[in-house]
Amino acid sequence: MPHRSLGRTGLSVSAIGLGCMSLSGVYGEADDAASIDLLRAAIDRGIDHFDTSDMYGWGHNEEVLRAALKGRRDQVVLATKFGQTQNPGGPNGVNGSPDYVQQACEASLMRLGVEVIDLYYQHRVDPNVPIEETVGAMQRLVEQGKVRFLGLSEARPETIRRAHAVHPIAAVQTEYSLLYRQEAEETRETTRALGIGFVAYSPLGRGFLTGAIRDFAQVDGRRAAHPRFQEANFTANRALVAQIEAIAAEKGCTPSQLALAWLLAQGEDVVAIPGTRRLDRIEENLGALDVSLTPEEVGRISAAVPAGAAAGLRYPPGAMKAVYV
Repeated sequence: MPHRSLGRTGLSVSAIGLGCMSLSGVYGEADDAASIDLLRAAIDRGIDHFDTSDMYGWGHNEEVLRAALKGRRDQVVLATKFGQTQNPGGPNGVNGSPDYVQQACEASLMRLGVEVIDLYYQHRVDPNVPIEETVGAMQRLVEQGKVRFLGLSEARPETIRRAHAVHPIAAVQTEYSLLYRQEAEETRETTRALGIGFVAYSPLGRGFLTGAIRDFAQVDGRRAAHPRFQEANFTANRALVAQIEAIAAEKGCTPSQLALAWLLAQGEDVVAIPGTRRLDRIEENLGALDVSLTPEEVGRISAAVPAGAAAGLRYPPGAMKAVYV
């Protein structure tokens, strides 16, 4: 399993990790026993980067990881996030106040059953709290020995710079895929300059780039709320995916493998955390590590799905207000 460093921190993770959100029923019903088996199988296959959040199932996801990592904690880099709060009937709230930072970390440590979190992210930037105050509180967690490294999720370049001036940021996490990459690539100009690692979430476009969603009738559950999957946008986005399917067929790999190989070819600073509930999907994703792309092929893939070509926002309008802040 190839590893990549997250910035200049010395923290190394598998180039392909595992996003754990779907293990809490986000994209269909999940079974805890099956999820535990999946996580352990992922470790057996060399994946050591596991990404969760206190928001995934509002604590449930961290508890599943606790059970899966029993006796295997030293084999993984454990990342979790804080900052989103429940707001029944509306978009999630955000809280980046120093007191909440401490409270949220203590709660995650308890649910995870660990003494230290390897990588602790602010999940969403709180526009009502100066980032310097939030990161100052996160720095105190490092000083207390409860957190090893700090990260930000969906932060704008100027926010990243201000945060990094308070305490070194190890990683920034943003949606990054062939379909949605403009904000990520803008962010990477800053993270590369500062020596910060980049963690790409939803690298398969929430399943679109797998090629498995071929017809609008297949869209259900959480995906139905996302503009990219809504009927007005589906046909245009499906046509983009078809371009990737054609190139993948030429390369003798799956669309997922081509999309992940393209992403990893963007630079050694990039790692991916595709999510799934299925072991066969994990094995398919790991197959991307065997897909070699020439610079010309990378350019051809980029041109097949030009930046900004995807139809529809990457989140519903209410949730878009909380990203890239």
